[in-house]
Amino acid sequence: MESTKNAMPVTPKQIAYARSLALRNRTLLPWEVQQDRRSLSAWIEAQAQLKPVSDMDRLPTSRQVAFAEKLARIKQRAVPDECFRDKGLMSKWIDGNK
Repeated sequence: MESTKNAMPVTPKQIAYARSLALRNRTLLPWEVQQDRRSLSAWIEAQAQLKPVSDMDRLPTSRQVAFAEKLARIKQRAVPDECFRDKGLMSKWIDGNK
C-alpha cells in the first residue's frame, strides 16, 4: 500500500510517447509501468535506447542466401520461397540440408 500512496500519476504525453516507443520496438507496454510516473519514465528511457526493429532485420543475409543456393545445387532441391523472407527459416533450412 505504501508504494501506491507515493505513486505520481503519469502524464498524457508520457503515455503517448511510451505507446509510440512500444509500437516502434514491437513490444508491450506493461500495465504496471503505466501506473507510476517514475516507473514509466524508466521504461521510456530503456526503450528509447533500443534500436528500432526493422523488417530488414528479419531477412536472411546475402551469405546465408549464397550458401543455401550452393547447398540446393549440390542436393538438387529448391530453397523454399518463405526462407528468403525470414533468416530464422533460412537458418533451419541450411542446418537441415548440410
